[in-house]
Amino acid sequence: MKVNCEGCAGCCIDWRPIAERPSEHERRGPGEPIDDAYNFVALTRDEIARFVERGLGDVLTPRLWRVEEGTPGVVVDGVRVAALAGRPAFFVGFRKPPKPVGPFDTARRWLPTCAFLDPETLQCRIHGDDTYPEECASYPGQNLALDVETECERVEAEYGGQRLLDDAPEGHDGLLLGPQAVGAKVFAYPDTDDLDGVVDRMRRGELADTDRAAFVGAAAGSSPGSLSVDEERAAAATADVLDADSWAGRAVRVWAEAAGELGSSARDPPSGDAVEVSRGAPETPGWDDIERE
Repeated sequence: MKVNCEGCAGCCIDWRPIAERPSEHERRGPGEPIDDAYNFVALTRDEIARFVERGLGDVLTPRLWRVEEGTPGVVVDGVRVAALAGRPAFFVGFRKPPKPVGPFDTARRWLPTCAFLDPETLQCRIHGDDTYPEECASYPGQNLALDVETECERVEAEYGGQRLLDDAPEGHDGLLLGPQAVGAKVFAYPDTDDLDGVVDRMRRGELADTDRAAFVGAAAGSSPGSLSVDEERAAAATADVLDADSWAGRAVRVWAEAAGELGSSARDPPSGDAVEVSRGAPETPGWDDIERE
């Protein structure tokens, strides 16, 4: 899969505030995400467990979906959310704090950005690491295989240039769709009653650390192909998430405190080195030494 990612990171940044025609592609279909994150990367159970084991559980966050009558669901905080066998269905992905970024040669602005993206180089800090998610590694190949518009194409339509350099959908062998995704990529929260107040906080963008940890624990305790959750594994993972104090989790808090209004100009912001590298983040290589084919 050949793509030109330099200066882009369109799949890692919520660039809707600077777009003339903001995409709402994640808000079409039978379920509408309750959160407002863009290009949510759904992690597998094994990837979630690996992040938790590495002490990075504090950058993980859940996604639930609002559904209409006629679609399997349960009501939580007055909202009908998608459900599997009467239990709320959810993904787990990354938190997206505001960072000062300038994608597509635009001026730097405060935009929601993946916790692992270097705001200066617009490169992933965990690219090539064994924690790097399969969904990121296979993008945009999965979209091409499914005949779905890619973020590369959206960027091209808005800003011109050529991001998607070929249409060969490589790297999509690990697609998890249908029943095999249950317990492996889409999870079922074990006790709906525990979620009182959580959906309301998710809708406001105010999830508590304990909220996120409970979902991550339930995902880590799940079994592929099953709705069962191992209570002991789930409790251990939940505790590990609450104990986590990673460079990425601490940086999320610093960026949130430093940020201006979303979409506003980032005037003299702190650097990625000051906020992330100083707290232990791996540095990114820059673009000069990356081979261009």
